[in-house]
Amino acid sequence: MSIETVIGFAMALVMAKSFRGRGLLRASVLVPWAIPTAVTAKLWFFIFANDGIANKMLGTDILWTADPWPARFAIIVADVWKTAPFMALLILAGLQMIPSDVYEAAKVDGANAWQRFTQITLPLVKPALMVAILFRTMDALRMYDLPAIMMGSNPATSTISVLVVDQMRQGANSASALSTITFLIIFAVAFILVRFLGANAVSTQEKQRKGDAA
Repeated sequence: MSIETVIGFAMALVMAKSFRGRGLLRASVLVPWAIPTAVTAKLWFFIFANDGIANKMLGTDILWTADPWPARFAIIVADVWKTAPFMALLILAGLQMIPSDVYEAAKVDGANAWQRFTQITLPLVKPALMVAILFRTMDALRMYDLPAIMMGSNPATSTISVLVVDQMRQGANSASALSTITFLIIFAVAFILVRFLGANAVSTQEKQRKGDAA
């Protein structure tokens, strides 16, 4: 999630600028997110195969789909490649809501690029950022298809959803308990994010309205 947020924010900042070919860049960035997850999983499975592109480029013989830590790293890379554009799309929507006059006034006041980013961009884009983090957190907690297709039965990459499905196939009674635990975890995380990040976002918007009125 942290990697996706940082990369998505950087991509959104680039796509928010005006330059030739911006439309083509936005379309190409969204391609990984538009590809079905099953196709993405098979694509990265071939990349991280024993004789795949990853080992040939690195000159290594790592068992990406068998060893625990390489398998986790491969899942992270695949998931970030697919979902960082989704984060960028939501953050870009928030960036486009910021009036350009605010940046012009900050430049006149002598604010540098870092000050404009920390004092203007981050506070005003916080509502969109909160929505992006909330959606991706819930998606990550219920992720199933990517690790299941890409890694198969590797226990090192088993998510809660994978465990639930495995228990259901085995006819175990623990599947119901795991499903309930999954629901409670997702509900708790969503409540915390909406309660705290959402409240901060609303507070930021109210302060901005008062500043504009003043």
